[in-house]
Amino acid sequence: MWLTCSSIGRKLVMAITGICLVLFVTFHCLMNGVAIFWPSGYNAVCEFLGANWYALVATVGLAALFVIHIVYALWLTIQNRRARGTARYAVEGAAPGVEWSSKNMLVLGIVVLAFLVVHLIQFWAKMQLAEILHCEYVHQGNPVPPAAGTLFIQIAFSQIWTPIVYIIGFVALWFHMNHGFWSMFQTIGWDNNTWLPRLKTIACWWTSIVVGLFIIQAIVFTVRANNQDFALQAAQYMEWKAGEATAVCEETCVVVNEAVCGEACDKACGEACDDSRKESCAACCKGDCAECCGDNCFACEKCDPAAKGE
Repeated sequence: MWLTCSSIGRKLVMAITGICLVLFVTFHCLMNGVAIFWPSGYNAVCEFLGANWYALVATVGLAALFVIHIVYALWLTIQNRRARGTARYAVEGAAPGVEWSSKNMLVLGIVVLAFLVVHLIQFWAKMQLAEILHCEYVHQGNPVPPAAGTLFIQIAFSQIWTPIVYIIGFVALWFHMNHGFWSMFQTIGWDNNTWLPRLKTIACWWTSIVVGLFIIQAIVFTVRANNQDFALQAAQYMEWKAGEATAVCEETCVVVNEAVCGEACDKACGEACDDSRKESCAACCKGDCAECCGDNCFACEKCDPAAKGE
């Protein structure tokens, strides 16, 4: 097959996967902006992109793009080094006017890949992967729901090394994506004297805006996380969490039993389980316990022996 057997075919695969990855990076940048201006909305997006079938299909597809891009990059690099000796990434090292990034695309790609691994450990492993494996990340003794994206941002960026690693990764991403953006169009034939300068300008602006926003976001996340004023564990996040807890409370307290409402429901929902619900549990137990409480009747401390049928 010419996509694998020829150099042009392999470069075309690199270009197609590169275009898809550039679009994904742009989407990720916009999604991060939601976390700054609307934290609860960001959590909703994280929940939407959880372990649902469509999100899993997209994740597998995205992972395939990364793997194919990396494999073909290594393949082309080995091929070029065999053909040109000490030359780097399809460009003769001593050629005049050649960009530094074009001669070091492999090294830049490795730095970006290392940064990606750190990012996956800090977020994806605690979110979608945790949901797939049916486990929860525990922070300060409390389980954190996989969809609590804003809280994971605060946990990650409260560590001083996180923004340093991220900014290094973003700088490498700028060089890698800037060169890759226009060169992938060059690969598919847009390499004339009219379009190539335009594509280089578009690549520079696009890459600079996306990477610049990433760096600004990392700085904002770091400042807010360390000043504890990001409202991740306060208003927006707690409002979202309370909504989830209320739904759990309503399901848990269907069984009208003071022990369940007083202990399990309070533990799950806090103030969401109101006193009136507890009082109705007590009233039920004093009445027809078997009819109201069923098998849980004997767990109810308010049920007297007569109501239990003893």
